[in-house]
Amino acid sequence: MRLVQFYQGDDSSAWRVAVVAADQEKLQVVADCRGTYDLAMTAVRAGKSLTEVIAEKGFAEDLSYPDVLAEGRLLAPLTHPDPAHMLLTGTGLTHLGSASTRSAMHAKADDQLTDSMKMFKWGVEGGKPAPGEIGVEPEWFYKGDGSWLVAPGQALSLPAYAHDGGEEPEIVGLYIIGDDGTPFRVGFAIANEYSDHALERQNYLWLAHSKLRQSSFGPELLIGDLPADVQGTSRILRDGAVLWEKDFVSGEQNMSHSIANLEYHHFKYPGFKRPGDVHVHFFGTATLSFADQVKTQPGDVFEIAADGFGRPLRNPLVAAESCKPEIKAL
Repeated sequence: MRLVQFYQGDDSSAWRVAVVAADQEKLQVVADCRGTYDLAMTAVRAGKSLTEVIAEKGFAEDLSYPDVLAEGRLLAPLTHPDPAHMLLTGTGLTHLGSASTRSAMHAKADDQLTDSMKMFKWGVEGGKPAPGEIGVEPEWFYKGDGSWLVAPGQALSLPAYAHDGGEEPEIVGLYIIGDDGTPFRVGFAIANEYSDHALERQNYLWLAHSKLRQSSFGPELLIGDLPADVQGTSRILRDGAVLWEKDFVSGEQNMSHSIANLEYHHFKYPGFKRPGDVHVHFFGTATLSFADQVKTQPGDVFEIAADGFGRPLRNPLVAAESCKPEIKAL
């Protein structure tokens, strides 16, 4: 089952959630539901699955999926009513092909292993521990709170201070924290973990800065387990034509870490188990247009699709106005 979240009519505060029909043309709107967050918290508090709660609520009406898309009413498939209580984070060097891409960005003049290659090796050797055991930590980064999130179809901003703005086709895990501090996985979605790779390439210690950019995920939320082998395509469109296109893979079959290991090393921190919060955790990628010397520009459109995740995620790139922060003394 896959879900989408959107707003009703012209009221952007009236959130609704719907099940995507098999033909990808119809949306079955869940009755008495004010969005995916409301649906998920209802399930947690009732001790039931999302599918059970949806079946109990039933459907209020059917809508045209293409019409909702064309009207720009889609939201990210999981949000929080208060963006400050939605945390966007991620892990890197988690895929079997990611080391060569990252290491080339941080290559050393001698034959020593880069820090990226060292971390990748640790992941290969210890990123998939046996049940009940703890594996090696992945790389971890912060991308902002819910105010940094861009809805499917909406524009990603290229800041005036940015060196570059490049896509990262990934899978995200979507979570809510129960009233007792227990994390619950709501599902998975395809994502664009948009970053500044030109800045990162100058010095690996600027990785944190390079990740402080907007991102997007959706439009559909996959309920259930992540497929072991995710096959997708990432492309950039310029003036309506394909500028760059490449296949990407994800899922544990193609990863050096298990999903359980990535989840453990995120939620082991007590501060990440605050009741009611939403967590969006990017799982990494091995495929970047930047690695193929592509330079994006405003007007380009990112398009990311993967088998089993429904319609593709599309976001145009727009230039942001220069804005120098004004700091005032108290």
